[in-house]
Amino acid sequence: MNEHMHQPNEAQLAEIEQTCACLHVRKAARAVTQLYDEVLQPTGLRSTQFNLLVAVALAGEAPVTRLAEALVMDRTTLARNLKPLESQGLLTIDAGTDRRRHLVRLTERGRQALATALPYWEQAQKQVVTRLGQEQWQALLAELKATVTLAQSF
Repeated sequence: MNEHMHQPNEAQLAEIEQTCACLHVRKAARAVTQLYDEVLQPTGLRSTQFNLLVAVALAGEAPVTRLAEALVMDRTTLARNLKPLESQGLLTIDAGTDRRRHLVRLTERGRQALATALPYWEQAQKQVVTRLGQEQWQALLAELKATVTLAQSF
């Protein structure tokens, strides 16, 4: 470790706590995730699992790598998160043209789970939009999309 490094002082740490983009985006993500998880609880799916099923359903059949890119996730993390859904019979992960390429596809059971969860998701979504107001929600959505684009450009 570099002996010439200076320890941050309390004012610097307070500044980080108040202004860190990563901290505040992650806090917001956790708070919103908790709301959706609570509403989705009767379905047995967490919001992250619901969103994975949506992504797979939209893709039809897709390599893990392409899904990871679309979801802005590390491929290994995505593969780990897909495993419980595969174990529940909600999707399949089959070898593709080579051993490194795995194709993900929703099963009929996965389609049914998605259909069951959709009204719960709609309820959570309506709560968020209603609390924020339509105009603020549209502005936030645009800013979130812009933030993803910006962060990926670094």
